[in-house]
Amino acid sequence: MTAAATDGPENRGLAARFVLGKAFVSEGANYFLLLGITLFLVAFGLVMVLSSSSVESFANGNSAFADFLTQGGAAVLALPAMLAISIIPARWWPRLSVIVLVGAVAGQLLVFTGLGYEYGGNRNWLDLGFVNVQPSEFSKLALALWLGKFLADRRGSLSDWRRVLVPALIVSAIPIVLVLRGGDLGTAIILATIVLAALFFGGVPLRQLGLVLVIAAPLAIAFSLTSASRSERIQSWLSGCSQDYANACWQITHGTWALAAGGVFGVGLGNSKAKWSWLPEADNDFIFAVVGEELGLVGAVTVLILFVVLAVVFTRIVSQSAPGGMGRITVAAVGTWIVSQALVNIGVILGVFPVLGVPLPLISSGGTALIVSMLAIGVALSFARVPGSALLDHVPANPRVRPGRAARPVS
Repeated sequence: MTAAATDGPENRGLAARFVLGKAFVSEGANYFLLLGITLFLVAFGLVMVLSSSSVESFANGNSAFADFLTQGGAAVLALPAMLAISIIPARWWPRLSVIVLVGAVAGQLLVFTGLGYEYGGNRNWLDLGFVNVQPSEFSKLALALWLGKFLADRRGSLSDWRRVLVPALIVSAIPIVLVLRGGDLGTAIILATIVLAALFFGGVPLRQLGLVLVIAAPLAIAFSLTSASRSERIQSWLSGCSQDYANACWQITHGTWALAAGGVFGVGLGNSKAKWSWLPEADNDFIFAVVGEELGLVGAVTVLILFVVLAVVFTRIVSQSAPGGMGRITVAAVGTWIVSQALVNIGVILGVFPVLGVPLPLISSGGTALIVSMLAIGVALSFARVPGSALLDHVPANPRVRPGRAARPVS
């Protein structure tokens, strides 16, 4: 039989199925826990997007299923991509990290060209004609990957702030500043959280991290006061929304009423009243309020428990990763990003934080956010496939020695 005969369409199809089948083969239970929770949250999110967006979508002259189909299309694209990424060998990620970072920064720069446009007071979107993209979402994954590689490369000199902390902060500041330039404080806070998590789990001394926080906190406060709308939201939050109901307090007030209306068991799936043009961004930033209204305290607590379990799974993967390796740092950064963003989103609904405009990961409407979140979880799955694998330690303890070469003896 010739080589051409053995390389027919049927054999290629079998090879493709074999490769995808590897996505469901792992030596660790954490892999399947992370995959299972992710798939459940995505499926749950699609149901809630359909419920929360149907009224507004129909009112805008579209089909009641328009937003749901868009979100479903993003999920259909993201699922095979996540599974494909999960089978990438961990040793590939150091090479890919720089490419992803450069691509993310380039995409963020395009926001300030004719392709960019403003939505919700933030210039953070690209109109590519056939699809709208939010480049800042890719910056989250890019920072988690690049910082993992950078800190793993310099694990032997983490206390040298000139060689580690300064260059890490300078490079990380590029996407953060670009996002702030577009006016998106909420995304910038999540990016900063990713940086701090990577530095902490990478082993940077706590005194250096404390100094970073001391410097960053006043800058964040100063930036929040540069916008009239942000200042208004913060003032309303500080005052407990006791005034200005029709403007700054409208969204948070109706979000609170939606949660209260749900009671213990909710008003029933699809029966929300808040989504009838009373609650802005009901399918996006405030979808948790619709969850609480339709599914009640039981549904809201279930979502909270799922994110707590997700945090535990990420922690288990990190604890089983090679100390100082890229896998440990990157998975910690991704886990901190997903869980902290969920807590911030839910905290806004509960009035713990001012309105920051960050979606609920894997659940809120938003194709770019869903795709990038699933890609990031795919990266975590890639590292979790073989617990404690030496592949996570892609750089030897001595950074001057290249992988695969022995150190020269000292004469």
